[in-house]
Amino acid sequence: MPKFDAVFVGLTILDIAGRPVESIPEGGGVAFIDEIRMNPAGTASGALMNAAKLGTRSATVACLGNDEKGDFIMDFYKRMGIDCSMIQRSSNSLTSATILPIRPNGERPALHARGASDDLFVKDTDFDTVCDARFLHHGGTGLLNAMDDGQSVRLLQHAKKKGLTTTFDLIAPNENTIKLLRELLPFVDYFMPSMEEAEYISGRKDPADIASFFTDLGATNCIFKWGEKGSYINTPDTTFRVPAFKVNVSDTTGCGDSYCGGFISGLAMGYDLEKACQLGTATSGLVATGLGSDAGVIDLEATLAFIQTANILE
Repeated sequence: MPKFDAVFVGLTILDIAGRPVESIPEGGGVAFIDEIRMNPAGTASGALMNAAKLGTRSATVACLGNDEKGDFIMDFYKRMGIDCSMIQRSSNSLTSATILPIRPNGERPALHARGASDDLFVKDTDFDTVCDARFLHHGGTGLLNAMDDGQSVRLLQHAKKKGLTTTFDLIAPNENTIKLLRELLPFVDYFMPSMEEAEYISGRKDPADIASFFTDLGATNCIFKWGEKGSYINTPDTTFRVPAFKVNVSDTTGCGDSYCGGFISGLAMGYDLEKACQLGTATSGLVATGLGSDAGVIDLEATLAFIQTANILE
């Protein structure tokens, strides 16, 4: 039996978020807001924390700096019961971090300082240890300099050879992203970008056409996170949409990442595809109700209760 249900590899940062921020004061002025929170975040971290809250046996592969921000993330994870034995500490870079002034409507402009996540590098000799799981989630391609130079491809290829189910998310796509995806997607079972990212990369507008673009590149299945529209799912056998739940939005930070964590947890529990996507949708919706990438989610029982009682946005 594998040691873990899921291992989450990739972008791990520290978020410092405040809300509500209507504007930045001029000069040295001061504005008073309701709440400030510090928490781990990132394409891998947001999925990891929420999967752990839902009861998934989870470990992470990340790189943090030897600084107070890295110490905070390590302590946060350990208190959640997340295995941190594969976390690296960089002596060259500070922990990646973001300042988020959250607008009253939940939008989240970001001020990001790149750091140790760019130093993350999983050696070939460590692949078997990393893949001692049923699921491997790779998150953050685009902001993982050392891994983006071919090592992520080798890791995902190894995971597939070992029989793991692979899920994949990216961040900040640009003109170079398509080259990375051509190499990565043949080893991805579930490609899980936002619809906005998928549209940008593919240059297409129709969801089915967008999905075809990525499946032609090698992705087995596509799940596009679609904000208020929920998510769009395309597989070789079916296409459907899972609607979002109606919530009072406080902060949308980490909603897409948390969807991945909920989805993986659903698959790990044996849910079918639609039910796993519904769990991802509920996890994402709950995160939007609080401040930070793990806000709003308590545990599996509370999340399932939310699914039973919440209204659906059609």
